[in-house]
Amino acid sequence: MSANTVMKTSLRNFFAHKGRMALSAVAVLLSVAFVCGTLVFTDTMDTTFDKLFAATSSDVTVSPKAAKSEGSDTGRPESLPASALARVERADGVKSAEGAVSSMNVTVVDADNKNMGSENGAPTIAGNWTHNDLRSMDITSGHAPRGPTEVMVDSDTAEKHHLKMGDELRTIAATGDFRAKIVGIASFKVTNPGAAVVYFDTATAQRELIGRSGRFTQINVAAATGVSDSVLKKNVAASLDGPYKFQTQKENADANRKDVGEFMDVIKYAMLGFAGIAFLVGIFLIINTFSMLVAQRTREIGLMRAIGSSRKQVNRSVLVEALLLGVFGSVIGVGAGVGLAVGLMKMMSAAGMDLSTDDLTVQWTTPVVGLLLGIVVTVFAAYVPARRAGKVSPMAALRDAGTPADVKAGLVRALIGLVLTGGGGFALYTATQAAEASEGSLWLGVGIVTTLIGFVVVGPLLAGGVVRVISAVLLRMFGSVGRMAERNALRNPRRTGATGAALMIGLALVACLSVVGSSMVASATSELDKSVGADFIVEGQNGLKPQAAEALKKAPYVSHVTEVKYVRTKLTTPGGVKEDEELVAATPTYAQDLRRETTAGELSAAYGKNAMSVGSEFAEKNHLKVGDTMNVAFERGRTADLKIAAITSDDTTFDKGAMYINLTTAKQYLPADRLPLNGMMFAKADAGKADQAYKALKSSVASDPTVHVKDQTDYKQTLKDQIGQLLNMIYGLLALAIIVAVLGVVNTLALSVVERTREIGLMRAIGLSRRQLRRMIRLESVVIALFGALLGLGLGMGWGATAQKLLALEGLDVLEIPWPTIIGVFIGSAFVGLFAALIPAFRAGRMNVLNAIATE
Repeated sequence: MSANTVMKTSLRNFFAHKGRMALSAVAVLLSVAFVCGTLVFTDTMDTTFDKLFAATSSDVTVSPKAAKSEGSDTGRPESLPASALARVERADGVKSAEGAVSSMNVTVVDADNKNMGSENGAPTIAGNWTHNDLRSMDITSGHAPRGPTEVMVDSDTAEKHHLKMGDELRTIAATGDFRAKIVGIASFKVTNPGAAVVYFDTATAQRELIGRSGRFTQINVAAATGVSDSVLKKNVAASLDGPYKFQTQKENADANRKDVGEFMDVIKYAMLGFAGIAFLVGIFLIINTFSMLVAQRTREIGLMRAIGSSRKQVNRSVLVEALLLGVFGSVIGVGAGVGLAVGLMKMMSAAGMDLSTDDLTVQWTTPVVGLLLGIVVTVFAAYVPARRAGKVSPMAALRDAGTPADVKAGLVRALIGLVLTGGGGFALYTATQAAEASEGSLWLGVGIVTTLIGFVVVGPLLAGGVVRVISAVLLRMFGSVGRMAERNALRNPRRTGATGAALMIGLALVACLSVVGSSMVASATSELDKSVGADFIVEGQNGLKPQAAEALKKAPYVSHVTEVKYVRTKLTTPGGVKEDEELVAATPTYAQDLRRETTAGELSAAYGKNAMSVGSEFAEKNHLKVGDTMNVAFERGRTADLKIAAITSDDTTFDKGAMYINLTTAKQYLPADRLPLNGMMFAKADAGKADQAYKALKSSVASDPTVHVKDQTDYKQTLKDQIGQLLNMIYGLLALAIIVAVLGVVNTLALSVVERTREIGLMRAIGLSRRQLRRMIRLESVVIALFGALLGLGLGMGWGATAQKLLALEGLDVLEIPWPTIIGVFIGSAFVGLFAALIPAFRAGRMNVLNAIATE
């Protein structure tokens, strides 16, 4: 047989079975679309931010060396004196220079006290209007602010919150609250991903945002004609001496891009990971499809061998069909991926992160990656069925189609599967015995991968026993129809095992994450009950501003309020080891509000004069004991020698590894304007006055919508909601893999119906009704789905229980199995089976009895 004949045969078979190939093509399409959609979406976000950063960066930017991209923990941005601006203006190559003020530690509310900031994590930025802003914005209504009672807002925020000229906005900063009326609206020339931006005149911005006149957060420098940014940066740096940072436009944009890029990489690789899971599930679907097609064409392949086709040619014929399937599914998948990216952008815009399709970025690598992945995965999946086709002997033309699989090969496979499963189980057991989470995580990963592969390989062996058990429970009530459904599921254990394995993978991950999530919530709740003695926990966005802290202290029905600040320091141990550490500077009542066990000393003593505590792991690592002295250099403050008065146990969830000092000690060694904002606060109600105190605390901070007062019940619910939202997002991404698995069940049943055409015709001829036939196929589908679900949920719960053992090393020591979720998923799998059988059962019921009997 020539190469041309092989190609013609492959094309004929491909188009002859195009209906049977369709679902496999959809699996390839979905997987490729998810990969390409992720790449297009993240590339588009990169483009959006690149344009924004390039447009907002001046030729050279001068800023304080201590300035951080995430903002200042004091609530006031780092600043430089106006005298620096005067020196920069005189530097060679400077066309113009202007001082800018910018702060992200603000909250802006409207007349109804509604937060004007983004809900998706994008910052609220307040500053002064400068000439540099004209690079990225145009004033489209009104004018720039000219006095302390005027403010200009960006058009996206104005549109989103229905703001108009003359509306009053209140800005809450660390220096206090101030009000201003909207006198202008500015529109971005580039896409604004969601930040809310407000502008004031320079004097107001300095006074209200920095707290001091005559200071700027940065200097924007424009280059004279013919002067490069690098030369300008060198000249400006020569004109200034002091703790300043100098960046060209490219360096500034790159630094901003790096901050965003870390977040974008997390999204990108997480989504690609789920696309990989979908590809893995798709492999089983493709293997099943080609295995069944090869079995159905056994006689045809035997005839090809009889007339001179070699094994290699038959093998190549099947692989060419797989190649055609991969190309077809991948090409459409690439296009669908672009559509998916646009859909994701629309969803993000609805959630508050504005992304414009004008920035839609499809790099040449995206379709190449999509096509390569789709084609390689499809051909790889079809390789085993293709080899099996090549082994068909010419004598097979004389036998019925669907020759039973090699018994010896089945035994070898079962043995390999049992060995892998046993090895994986041992790895999981080893993970539970690990002394450190890092060591256990490695064993957990090995155990998950090995047990998954083992279950996939041993699936046909498990199918016999598990399907019989499920059938005994569910199918006996359906009489002879139920027994036939059971026998059909058991007829080809390899096929049933592969089909169930596709569903098993997605559900195993669902079960594992459910166990981990529930255990985390249960552990945190248990630790909260055990450790937190305070009645109320107060949190704020970017810390609690001073006015909120003072209001909380004055609330009635409250016996005490605890302030908690996080202070950056450099510690030097008695052994000379230097460590960058964040100390918890709190009022002494914190020892009552958050109960910590000590392994040495008394925690209350750590709040004494020039005293501190350290965590047990830090103490063990550095051979520290109570009475040792630590040299503590406070960032932007003085250095102190603090005596270790207590060592706290790190067998906890809250404040694990924390080092405590008295807030008075921090104030002694830090200037007042360098004290961080309170990270959180605690409050204790007067005896019998919990309800009144709760209302009073909420009322005291009602003017700042970013401050939240929670009792312990509220806090527990917040923990549950946060983990629940994360799990729901993950379940949503896993849904793609489960959809592909459902397509696998549909495809298996559809091909199975074609394979059993003659048998179905004979059953109909001897009295089986259409209704009974459809029920038989639906029951077979339910059994296969429940088989996959049972394996997946059992495997996933094992993974989750092992992961919880590692979490216990970090203080999360409660194992909780979310039985409602597990049972719900198991029952849902039965409905998945019913749904998957709808079309195959309908097609089987419509078969013409005589034509079916006559089928060879």
